[in-house]
Amino acid sequence: MQYMLLIYEPEAAYAGAGESTLMEIVGKHMALSATMREQQVLLGGDGLQGVETATTVVTGDDGGQSLHDGPFAETREQLGGYYLIEVADLDAALHWARQIPVVPGGKVEVRPVMIY
Repeated sequence: MQYMLLIYEPEAAYAGAGESTLMEIVGKHMALSATMREQQVLLGGDGLQGVETATTVVTGDDGGQSLHDGPFAETREQLGGYYLIEVADLDAALHWARQIPVVPGGKVEVRPVMIY
């Protein structure tokens, strides 16, 4: 089964973080990606640019659409990146999700992908 591992963290957690701290986190993601590739479970994944670069298309009840700067969801955590994996079951997906480096309070949402 394919699963998306969606990484949510407060962007403010990285504000003021030094270059060495950011490089340490990036290094952890690179190491995890390498391990996932070695285990042949990684199908894809990327970090996302900050929420200030987001544009959201909102469709109203009348079918009309409008554009909004930033993410539509009003939350403290923002979607910062994802991994797309293929594993046997939810337990295996959770195994990988638990290894994703996040700041304290960060979350990893695990969702099966619909295959058509």
